Amino acid sequence: MTIYVDVNAKHDGNGSKQLPFRSINEAAKVAVAGDEVVVVPGIYREYVDPVNPGTEKQRIVYRSEKPLEAVITGAEKITGWSQYNGDVWTAKVKNSVFGDYNPYTTLVYGDWYFATPGKHTGCVWFNDEALYEAASVDECIEAKVYECSWVPEKSKKKWFAKQDKEKDETIFYANFGGADPNNENVEITVRRECFMPSKEGVGYITVSGFNINKAATTWAPPAAYQDGMISPHWSKGWIIEDNEIWGSKCAGICVGRYFDPENSNFYTTRHVKSPTQMERDSVCRGQYYGWLKEKIGGHIIRRNNIHHCEQGGIIGRMGGVFSIIEDNHIHHINNMMELGGAEIAGIKMHAAIDVIMRRNHIHHCTMGIWCDWEAQGTRITQNLLHDNQRPEFAKQLEGGMTCQDIFVEVSHGPTLIDNNVLLSDVSLRIATQGVAMVHNLCAGAFTMVGEGTTWRYTPYHFPHRTEVMGFMTILHGDDRIYNNIFVQKWPSDDLVLLNDSEPDKKYVENRKVGTNLFDEYPTYDEWLKQFDMEEKYPNMMKHDPFHFSHLPVWIDGNAYFEGARSWKNEDNAFVADPGKVNVDLVEKDGKYFLDTNIYEVLKCFEDGMISTDTLGEAFEPSQKYENPDGTPITFDRDYFGNRRGLNILPGPFVSGNAAKEQLSWS
Repeated sequence: MTIYVDVNAKHDGNGSKQLPFRSINEAAKVAVAGDEVVVVPGIYREYVDPVNPGTEKQRIVYRSEKPLEAVITGAEKITGWSQYNGDVWTAKVKNSVFGDYNPYTTLVYGDWYFATPGKHTGCVWFNDEALYEAASVDECIEAKVYECSWVPEKSKKKWFAKQDKEKDETIFYANFGGADPNNENVEITVRRECFMPSKEGVGYITVSGFNINKAATTWAPPAAYQDGMISPHWSKGWIIEDNEIWGSKCAGICVGRYFDPENSNFYTTRHVKSPTQMERDSVCRGQYYGWLKEKIGGHIIRRNNIHHCEQGGIIGRMGGVFSIIEDNHIHHINNMMELGGAEIAGIKMHAAIDVIMRRNHIHHCTMGIWCDWEAQGTRITQNLLHDNQRPEFAKQLEGGMTCQDIFVEVSHGPTLIDNNVLLSDVSLRIATQGVAMVHNLCAGAFTMVGEGTTWRYTPYHFPHRTEVMGFMTILHGDDRIYNNIFVQKWPSDDLVLLNDSEPDKKYVENRKVGTNLFDEYPTYDEWLKQFDMEEKYPNMMKHDPFHFSHLPVWIDGNAYFEGARSWKNEDNAFVADPGKVNVDLVEKDGKYFLDTNIYEVLKCFEDGMISTDTLGEAFEPSQKYENPDGTPITFDRDYFGNRRGLNILPGPFVSGNAAKEQLSWS
């Protein structure tokens, strides 16, 4: 059955084409498996709470009749502004409009939030641009540039809200930069989510073609309730496609987590247990809450334009397993720099088991892709990442994270990163093990090699399943780095950050490009020799230290330019003299191209074909670098899908001519 919705209908209807519903949520109450909900253009100021699931063969489809012309928003217009002082105006709202969730008394805070608390989940919007939250009316009047912002001029426009408890009102003060708000479109965020089932297990839903914006979402750490403007909410088989998703205070799309009141922000509320321990609990308790391949995950998130969210574009703990994230344009995430903590990225996923992230264009984010814990069977392929780095003029937010294209953290692998173009000043933060880098172009450094994991022993799983197979600390190494191009495009001086609250301490990160950071890591033969493999009766106490030493690495067939340096044991490396190449990203009418002469300098240097057999198994889970269905991979296709023949070059392109094609998928 087709159900119709038209916010501009003259009166309430029954969902027929002649008498459509006026709200999407009315349709969401009655839609059942096999139904399609068609939403005509208009602005739908509502929270959509789907009640019934679809099935694998009969989905429930919510579709904008005209792409992006049906708008689902968590904001309401606010009018009746009166001038308060200079460019600052004031208006009042009765708190009854917020129901049982007031975004202007609810702080963004929770486990793994590191910035100074004080920002609320609500926001004031001026012609679809978010104003910055001030700590007082005086700050609004002063209108100083916020020095951590990536868009400093916009940070002069500010808002402040306070409560009038006697009248049960929220009073807003806002600096609109000289504009009269009564002549402009001014909104405040009112609702917590836009499209998300309130109950778990509402699966097999398609959401297609909507403009979804401006929700007062909460901070979404891995051991807590997680929401996004749109979320499957611990279910299976959603398709989120062809939408524009923007303006979330925290997460745009959330594919996490079951609700567990006994382990939700446990550290923040009770302090006595480490948040890392509560994450381990979260994984094990997940089995109790139905974390199985047959019940959870398997979502498809494709062709969405996700931008201007302040925690993440796509966030999720455990609920996104076995999913495909492809062809999305994710950009300008966390650029206001009002929020800081360990859950911020264009894509931030815990337990991205058998998740494929491909052909995404990710830029101007604090981090591009962050795979935290259990990146087992994760494949990151054919993505374009650039400008995921703090601008030089912006001050580092105290409690904020440093920047990179990809961060893989405390996982045991196998994590496969292949055929990507990584152009920010850090290509990979590698506080982990079991990573394979194959046929990438890296203009930035590796950081955290052998560091950043401390005692955080983490789980690994039975191959292609969620059931836990074991726990182990991170030994580092067990990495494969084949057929990549490394270019020292950015300055090679270490990044040094000082801490205002602890001036005697400083934070240092590597900016030198290349694989020489692995010089202290053994080859496989050197590592294996420690264990006396010929001995019939091994000496356990003798071998005990070696069970906790670095694992071996395999590095070969890479090309190094502009001072990038190779691993000391790399037999087949191409190393060019500095001053020979350039690699720059050029934008033409919203399309992106490479300007480079790398392939002219490479000339006849060739590599071998890399496959699942070449890469072997990740050490701890004993799992191959293979497809989610267990079939092997041969890396005979490049960034564009062109077939590699007999003459195999390092990097993500089959030839210099291929490197000149349009890079951006969006």
